[in-house]
Amino acid sequence: MNIEKGTSKEGDIEVSVVMPCLNEEQTVGICVRKAVETLQKLGIQGEVVISDNGSTDRSVEIATSLGARVVHQPLKGYGNAYLKGLIEARGKYIIMADSDDSYDLTHLEPFINALREGNELVMGSRFRGEIKPGAMPFLHRFLGNPVLTRILNFLYGLRISDAHSGMRAFTKDAFERMHLHTEGMEFASEMVIKAAKARLKISEIPITLWPDGRTGKPHLRSFRDGWRHLRFMLMYDPRHSFSFPGVALQLLGFILLIAYLTDSLTFQYGTMGGMTILAGWVVQRFGFYARTHQFTDEFPDWDLPLQKFFKKFSLEKRLIWGAVRTAIGAGILALSYSFDPFYSRRLFLLGILIIALGIMTIFDAFLTRILQFVGLK
Repeated sequence: MNIEKGTSKEGDIEVSVVMPCLNEEQTVGICVRKAVETLQKLGIQGEVVISDNGSTDRSVEIATSLGARVVHQPLKGYGNAYLKGLIEARGKYIIMADSDDSYDLTHLEPFINALREGNELVMGSRFRGEIKPGAMPFLHRFLGNPVLTRILNFLYGLRISDAHSGMRAFTKDAFERMHLHTEGMEFASEMVIKAAKARLKISEIPITLWPDGRTGKPHLRSFRDGWRHLRFMLMYDPRHSFSFPGVALQLLGFILLIAYLTDSLTFQYGTMGGMTILAGWVVQRFGFYARTHQFTDEFPDWDLPLQKFFKKFSLEKRLIWGAVRTAIGAGILALSYSFDPFYSRRLFLLGILIIALGIMTIFDAFLTRILQFVGLK
């Protein structure tokens, strides 16, 4: 098996083992040796790629001496380091793992077999396998990882047990279809989310997590990186971040407005209802814009309802609807002056609300048309 630096040709390699590295001289050699020896034992044409993220110790020297191909990523961050290594990987199949010896790199065969069977992303599950004493902090094991995994499963319709495992495998084609780009620890969540959006075939295999072999501080920062994971999950699910809250706000606003129009509630309640309706409408449209951006920019085939909408969308019809709304609102506003103060105030507020919705519909129509151009080009 050819595994020496610079001698393997792209297309000859079946498996690339990719690991990020930042001052890991205590463990990177152990990881490289395990990966090289395992590939040789399995008779697989492979390579080990170390993506160095600015090490100042002997990490690069050690990795190179043991047969790894070292690539350099000057941009700091877990995601940046992985992206450089994954882009440079030459194998048909890619296995990623940390270089701190917390994952067993003699356990490559189950990943490779799962990919050969047609799976496109194979997640190593620590919770279905084994977590050795001291390998994972208590809060990470019983709160952080399980909660974040459940949130991700809920938002994206998945059923995986360990969304943040650092050992996973995928095909080179799957990597290109996922359009990964995050710089930090949220890279782990991004991969799973975008695998779902790209409709990859995902499976899990049990793995063992060992205490890492480093003596220095871990690169992971629990609360900061946990927030980055949660933030990314919400950002990439416009339905729960925008659309559903927008609909809820509009319903609340309608309830307040109807109560004001049909009862003797004070003007403040009517104003609150109208403003809540407008806020909900805007938030819901934000969700639509976010969905459209994802649909057009990265995953042009993932949202079928959105595709159908764009095929039927007509700028002219939308503009007419906005103009009709504005005219109806203006008519109600003019009519309000013909009634006594009790009904006049209510009709005035209703007219202003409908005019505002009409004007926003007109401008929204032009923005939707711009997005339609991008989506259908």
